[in-house]
Amino acid sequence: MKKLILVLITIITSYYSNAQTSPVDYINPLMGSDSKPDLSNGNTYPAIAVPWGMNMWTPQTGKMGDGWQYQYAADKIRGFKQTHQPSPWMNDYGQFAIMPVTGTLRFNQDDRASWFTHKAETATPYYYSVYLADHDVTAEIAPTERAASFRFTFPKTDSAYVVVDAFNRGSYIKIIPAERKIIGYSSKYSRGKMPTFKNYFVLYFDKPFTVAHAWRGNQLSKDTLELQADHTGAIVGFKTEKGERVGVRVASSFISIEQAELNLKEIGNDDFETVKAKAKKIWNQTLGRIQPEGGTIDQLRTFYSCLYRTLFFPNKLYEKDASGAIVHYSPYNGKIMPGYLFGGTGFWDTFRALYPFLNLVYPSVNKEMQEGLINDYKEGGWLPEWSSPGYADIMIGNNSASVVSDAYMKGLRGYDINTLYEALLHGANNEGPVSAVGRKGVSYYKSLGYVPYDVKIDENAARTLEYAYDDFSIFQLAKKLNRPVEEIKLFAKHSQNYKNLFDPQTKLMRGKNADGTFQSPFNPFKWGDAFTEGNSWHYSWSVFHDIQGLIDLMGGKKTFVQMLDSVFSLPPVFDDSYYGGVIHEIREMQIANMGQYAHGNQPIQHMIYLYNYAGEPWKAQYWVREAMNRLYRATPDGYCGDEDNGQTSAWYVFSALGFYPVCPATDQYVLGAPLFKKITLSLENGKKFIINAPANSDDNKYIQSAQLNGSVYTKNWLSHFDILKGGSFNITMGNKPATGRGNDNAAVPYSFSTDKENEKYLK
Repeated sequence: MKKLILVLITIITSYYSNAQTSPVDYINPLMGSDSKPDLSNGNTYPAIAVPWGMNMWTPQTGKMGDGWQYQYAADKIRGFKQTHQPSPWMNDYGQFAIMPVTGTLRFNQDDRASWFTHKAETATPYYYSVYLADHDVTAEIAPTERAASFRFTFPKTDSAYVVVDAFNRGSYIKIIPAERKIIGYSSKYSRGKMPTFKNYFVLYFDKPFTVAHAWRGNQLSKDTLELQADHTGAIVGFKTEKGERVGVRVASSFISIEQAELNLKEIGNDDFETVKAKAKKIWNQTLGRIQPEGGTIDQLRTFYSCLYRTLFFPNKLYEKDASGAIVHYSPYNGKIMPGYLFGGTGFWDTFRALYPFLNLVYPSVNKEMQEGLINDYKEGGWLPEWSSPGYADIMIGNNSASVVSDAYMKGLRGYDINTLYEALLHGANNEGPVSAVGRKGVSYYKSLGYVPYDVKIDENAARTLEYAYDDFSIFQLAKKLNRPVEEIKLFAKHSQNYKNLFDPQTKLMRGKNADGTFQSPFNPFKWGDAFTEGNSWHYSWSVFHDIQGLIDLMGGKKTFVQMLDSVFSLPPVFDDSYYGGVIHEIREMQIANMGQYAHGNQPIQHMIYLYNYAGEPWKAQYWVREAMNRLYRATPDGYCGDEDNGQTSAWYVFSALGFYPVCPATDQYVLGAPLFKKITLSLENGKKFIINAPANSDDNKYIQSAQLNGSVYTKNWLSHFDILKGGSFNITMGNKPATGRGNDNAAVPYSFSTDKENEKYLK
């Protein structure tokens, strides 16, 4: 009896302990931060912000301008930087830094740097704290959307300082001691051309200055408090008692100093603890849309840490003027324009799962993003494919088509879809001002049905495959908008262009010359060349919209499954000759011990789910769980490649739910198997959709049977609109594959080739 009572006490204590843990408490913002250029474990940094906030803050360990601005292995902090950086490869824009120092007047980034340890560091999404050993100062940050509150705890000294670094490539600083205030701007950015770009900032201190100097380069200015130069900054000083806290309120704007002052009203009269508490509340409310139960503590930490990463990009670029109107700085024309704008995302990555995730869980946020895309088109003449925040000339594809179409197909309304459709037509039929906008090689694609290998257009096979899917996305939207039949037929026909690159001899996609011959010699393990950051084994599955068509080309379901199996059974060999060395994506595949499966990069991330199309869904269930268990963990080395603006995290979050959007621009999610015993989606329409899998465990990873709202459910996919109705999806899990379930044609997810209605559009 005593044993039973002790067990019950333990269970009850554990229950109440877990009940007191809020979603944000599970997050490790350092997940993925133990990265470097030749091996990415995420290439993330601790982003201290609120969801989709205009600004993020991070401790800066790298040198000024280094995209690897925070590395877990570093041991010194150079400042606390306002950042808008989507990835180290894209680098940053509009950055400036703040740093407390003591002792001598030190403002140079090397001189002011301080040793720190993770043992004296606290990182949460809504609060960051670290002890700066060289200065005997504890620095703390709490964010709002466009502002932040800093708190510096100083020792007893008459030489306490705060440095403001406005960075190089054109900056301005002015110290106004009577108002305990510093204003300035940074015009540093990394990508594209942005006329008149500036990030204006304003800082208010709660303690008068005893010392104040502007500086430029490495020179301290003794005779002025205002400077405009290539690289400027400020240093202000105080006399402090031991443990004295100095508060700084800071806000910024892409519009003006005056707008930055308005943005500071987000803090108002709130003290540091209030700003921190409000940010925590916002995070818990946002994260609370999904509630997993019945997993291990490590699974919960990984789930919420991934969910956190899905809620940053694209980030808000818009602001509210004095009248409350939504306005933004346009990176395209340099003017202040009305309406929404977002930036910092590459559609090549995020069309796959991040945007479908927003459409399911946060549709009102994506509605604003769609309105922002309209403004991108109106102001710049094109939809961005990589916004940073204007047109970045990187990556391939015309995947804005997927982002626009999926939103509308999933039911988003209340914005000018006809203008967005016009933008899709423009992008599909023209080459852009940079090669990554519109469609490079479009004249070949339209005349031959593919982008040739031998016409000096790089990554041509990858472009062809993505254009074909993008044409399917436009086809779907064109039907929905009742566009002219001939227009619909054109995009239906072009959606089949993937077939032009299929090589029946190797059963893989292959570059093709302008004369119709295949590129030779062909090495399916060669990265790059005809493909983008991958090889033929990775890209051959990029027929999201017509997997049955791909199955038919490969010779049927049995052969198709064998080809899928081969991805995992082949050795991780590679040919890196196109790059002239091993790029980090290759290394990440090589060391993962999953054969040719390169989950650390995007092209193959949907491939596991394709077993559902070929009658062997239990293999998808197995490999999804394997990928989750092997490749993700809420630790500094917790990803298996670049996290990439929420995409790799969205894969995990969707997979934990038990399904994945293989083909955005349809309403279907293809089944894997849920990770938790129960997970509740609290939908924006007020409904709840509950996924129950009470027997779920490490061993019980296979679906035995399922019921949707009490009725037996035998399909290998779920409808988006069935989820939106609310209800329950009850799944019986077991430790052995249920080989009799999900293997008939009626269970198979959507393919263009199996939709009989599409036949009329191909005539």
